[in-house]
Amino acid sequence: MGKDDRFDDKLEEKIDELVERKGISRRNFLKFCGAIAVTLGLEASYLPKIAEALVSGPRPPFIWLQFAECTGCTEAFLRSSSPLIDDLLLNKISLEYHETIMAPAGAAATKSLDEAVAKHAGKFFVVVEGSIPLANNGNYGLIGGKTMLQIAQEVCPQAKMMISLGTCAAFGGLPAAAGGLTEAECVHGALNGLPTIKLPGCPPNPVNFAALIVNYLLFNDFPAVDKLYRPTFAYGTTVHDLCERRGTSWCMQGFGCKGPTTYHNCPTVKYNDKTSWCVQADCPCKGCAQPDFWDKGSFFNYSGRYGA
Repeated sequence: MGKDDRFDDKLEEKIDELVERKGISRRNFLKFCGAIAVTLGLEASYLPKIAEALVSGPRPPFIWLQFAECTGCTEAFLRSSSPLIDDLLLNKISLEYHETIMAPAGAAATKSLDEAVAKHAGKFFVVVEGSIPLANNGNYGLIGGKTMLQIAQEVCPQAKMMISLGTCAAFGGLPAAAGGLTEAECVHGALNGLPTIKLPGCPPNPVNFAALIVNYLLFNDFPAVDKLYRPTFAYGTTVHDLCERRGTSWCMQGFGCKGPTTYHNCPTVKYNDKTSWCVQADCPCKGCAQPDFWDKGSFFNYSGRYGA
């Protein structure tokens, strides 16, 4: 793919430099920019602005906390089939702390977290993965001698914005399922309603996470959210309304599919570089982006804390 007449010479130079440095093709870079534009519902005229946001500008600091979870949200992000989502995006933000991918461990890791919070207080974005155990004063979840609740209470209020990544962080997920002993709660609930943007999903789609960050880079703000604090660009329409099987003899609505009551853009964004998604693989939607996923998603016959 050659030069694009929508881009000025300086932007072209920055794109060429990025392509050479990262060993990616110009075509794939522009394809990624186009996918983000479509996900955010932006017109094609925003393509140069998205490209500019990804090759220049400030690197906002991020602190990534992991609580009661399986690390699946991190794995989905880092192992995305698109080399741009993990590699390029991690170079557009300043990831100050992330237990899974950082070199320090033990006391050195705790020191890194403390230093990052102190250095960027009021300016960093905190990504929270996993829910927070509350039973027995939070002692079902300990990191470095502190409960997960203590860490969340110390770090999250100092952030510029909190992002609850994955269903466990957003709604409690598996740790908060009926019958559990830890009384795990979503981050928003455990921190008494501290403002957050929720990106549920088991796992959340890395494209939506990338789009959320690009939206901030573009507009210095986060997108509109619904009443459950989910960005409407990704959770504004039901899975059923977007599903390619809707209205066909292959519709799985009569087979326990939760698509009609689940708000998520899986049918359009899909997973693994738009290879497939649950229903395309002949599995009914389990409603993983909704509250009480494990209790209401046809795994158990339980009404859940949010009602039937």
